[in-house]
Amino acid sequence: MPMRQDCKFFESRSYANGDTVRKCDLDLAPEAPWRCPDDCPAYTRRMADVNWAHGTLVTPETPPEPKSLGEDDSIAALLDAAEDIINDAVPSAIADLEEERRKRDKKGPRHSGKSKKSKLGKQKFGTQKPAKKPKKQKPLKNNGEGLGERMRRRYREGQ
Repeated sequence: MPMRQDCKFFESRSYANGDTVRKCDLDLAPEAPWRCPDDCPAYTRRMADVNWAHGTLVTPETPPEPKSLGEDDSIAALLDAAEDIINDAVPSAIADLEEERRKRDKKGPRHSGKSKKSKLGKQKFGTQKPAKKPKKQKPLKNNGEGLGERMRRRYREGQ
């Protein structure tokens, strides 16, 4: 059976270079992108597309099937081997990303590449910046209640 484009687990992606990926998100179609299993237990009709009229952004046409499709297992074996290569590469890629994250976290979120010594070196010893004047607090309105207290009172009273 050809790939069921109306299955909710069917996915098609097109890339800027013209390549298109057509696959089953559950990895239940060993002969993807050409065929789905006839008796796929996960086939579920995509409900969002029912009775929709598609415009120009439709799934590209399926590439022609190889002549040996369904006769031998070489295609499935090739795809399984490619999947194994990807799955073997994932742990090392994740480890590399975690190592970069650890290095970045050690530096801190605002690390600009300059050390604290360079900032201290610019300040002359024995001089201090003048202290800032404290801001005057404005008198509270509404009988001395702050905003938080007013909100709590309104909540308690059910307003």
